[in-house]
Amino acid sequence: MGKPAASGEVTLWLERWAHGETDALEQLAPLVYDQLRKIAGGLLHNERAGHTLQATALVHETFQQLLGLHKVTLNDRTHFYTFAAKLMRRVLVDHARRWRAAKRGIQFDRVPLNAELAWVDPRSEDELDLSAALEALEALDAEKARAIELRYFLGCTGEESAALLNTSPSSIDRALRFSLAWLHDRLHAAG
Repeated sequence: MGKPAASGEVTLWLERWAHGETDALEQLAPLVYDQLRKIAGGLLHNERAGHTLQATALVHETFQQLLGLHKVTLNDRTHFYTFAAKLMRRVLVDHARRWRAAKRGIQFDRVPLNAELAWVDPRSEDELDLSAALEALEALDAEKARAIELRYFLGCTGEESAALLNTSPSSIDRALRFSLAWLHDRLHAAG
């Protein structure tokens, strides 16, 4: 279980980790664990019924991936949580690929990621292609990609997303409209 982090404590341990202190991630873990578990729970809520990963296992797998990183610079807690959510999505995508490979031909219906992302078909490779499309969007416009991640994967409201990105809620709304349309076009052009 994590303990509440004092303001700036997470950033301090992130800086130490970026400078090569090997025990910094170990010190960081209890400060961020509860929030990571909440993010993992939100991501898993949108997965297929009967998913074999649990939130705790997803957080632990994310920490294993973080331990494997040698040089990463995360500026603050928001950057860390966004990066961790990306790692969690990759774990889920890899898990989905393995699951599909093992269960070819068996399909399950599930609740879509979000009503606004309902066009991502869980019965096709769309959900796997979404990860690649988000990476392409990030290369095109990192702030728009972060807006999507904050709103639809981390569950932030428009106002919370605006505050985290230091912009206005109307700018977030425009970024989300553009990004959703761009992702839709990208996924449907690929299919």
